[in-house]
Amino acid sequence: MAMKTSNGNLHLEIQNSRKSPVGILRTSFYDSGSVRHTQHGRITGCTLEQLQILQLAFRDKVISVDDPKAFKIVESKEYGASFALFETIKEASLDKVIYSRKEEWVNAVCAMLIGRIIYAGSKLALSHVGDLTNLWEICGITDKVDVDKHCYEPLDHLLSRQTSIQKSLAKKHLKNGKLVLYDITSSYLEGEYQNSELVAYGYNRDGKKGHEQIVIGLICSDDGCPVAVEVFPGNTRDMSTVSDKMYEIKNIYGVTKAIFVGDRGMINSQNLESAYTHGMSVITALTRDRINELIHDKLVQPSLFDESNIVEITDTSNQWRYCLCKNPIQALKNKATREALLVKTIELLNNIKNYKKATTVEQLGKRVGKVFAKYKTEKYFDWKVNADTDKTSKSHKLNWILNKSFIANEEQLDGCYIITSDVSTNDMQAEEIVASYKKLIRVEQAFRNLKTTSLEVRPIYHRKDDRIKAHVFLCMLAYYVQWHFNQKLFQLTEKVHGKNRRYTFANIIETLKQITKNTVLANNAKFYRISEPTAPQQKILNLLGIKI
Repeated sequence: MAMKTSNGNLHLEIQNSRKSPVGILRTSFYDSGSVRHTQHGRITGCTLEQLQILQLAFRDKVISVDDPKAFKIVESKEYGASFALFETIKEASLDKVIYSRKEEWVNAVCAMLIGRIIYAGSKLALSHVGDLTNLWEICGITDKVDVDKHCYEPLDHLLSRQTSIQKSLAKKHLKNGKLVLYDITSSYLEGEYQNSELVAYGYNRDGKKGHEQIVIGLICSDDGCPVAVEVFPGNTRDMSTVSDKMYEIKNIYGVTKAIFVGDRGMINSQNLESAYTHGMSVITALTRDRINELIHDKLVQPSLFDESNIVEITDTSNQWRYCLCKNPIQALKNKATREALLVKTIELLNNIKNYKKATTVEQLGKRVGKVFAKYKTEKYFDWKVNADTDKTSKSHKLNWILNKSFIANEEQLDGCYIITSDVSTNDMQAEEIVASYKKLIRVEQAFRNLKTTSLEVRPIYHRKDDRIKAHVFLCMLAYYVQWHFNQKLFQLTEKVHGKNRRYTFANIIETLKQITKNTVLANNAKFYRISEPTAPQQKILNLLGIKI
């Protein structure tokens, strides 16, 4: 029975316009043709769902738990993964790094970061996931999501803040005297791009011939945390980006002393001069051609490479240190690869040799050249075309033999590599130099995540250069969130004592996605319930330090 007072029935009015909902106890009555209210008290400290249940009681609507029709779940949306990643953003203070004041575009950027991790795809597709997930609401976007207002415009804001954001990340993660990891990759694009200063043909690291591309340079801290990214034109060479990065690290990010770790072939004389100018030491690997030069100059001998120990040689003329290493597993791979290429090359050379139709010397030479260009194996062969006096004769002969002495010399260097550095022996031993170079695998891991594994920077749907830059920067920040997320879940995702763990990052996201926020209907009153985490879900949440 409804609760009555002298002025009418007592009811509960819910005000939900503030941070926390408030229940107002009121009676309503007519006075001279107007509705008036008498307020009797306030109920605070309750959730919206609790107030709604109290509201039912004031309306004399009792819900029987024995009635199967009393409660209806009318909608379920993903909640757990989005909430966990948003909490990770806040714990890492990334939202404040993006912009210090609370603005809607910052919330939209946070939603796009999480959406990149969970859903990937285009910005337009992300703006339409509202029927599946609470992602946008969790990030504070309560209006209907509009792709221009909540995706493209925030992207433009984000790009304008890139330098400031990267300075903050560098201040947090790059320390004086520590390693700075740097590498570049390429990402191909589909379709045609006109009036673009970025999109161009170049050396494609994905093996996608015939596709224009962009080049992406990434700076990471020594533990693999992404700090800064830059998009270069698609025809940019690796080594041409290094000097600017060294300048950036010192003069923009304020790291006055660092050890710059770059991939083989990235450090040339100009870059070394830049390193000295900016007070940096360098760790890199030598190319095969440079190793052969050292062998030719008798500074290095193939017999010095050892599978068990690192052999160090110092060039007394310039004090550069060369750490000689050999990987037996890689040696077997090198040999197998070379033998497979030789088999394919020999097969095609024999086809050319046995060609029966009349041809010219020039045509034979061109066919042989195409074979060598395809497999990069000309250095293993001595060959010539014996020309008949009649240029169109069928009797032109291709003769070739394997250069066995060259192959034998190559075999000596299978699995061999040299890590070089100008870091003094007082600062680093040879083992530390080699281990520091191997940390570049953390940048490669970042690229794998950015390009394929989870974040999928491609396909790039944008056609404007600034939007391409903003998209790549957004993907880097998404990996920053993922990196912090993974740090707390190390014991779930990494191998320990050689044993494989049960979870991958994708497994964890899928597990958390099963935590849903459910819309419940009870006697026409609507309230919300988050599903109870299962044991595996709770274990993940505990490691993350998150309560749902």
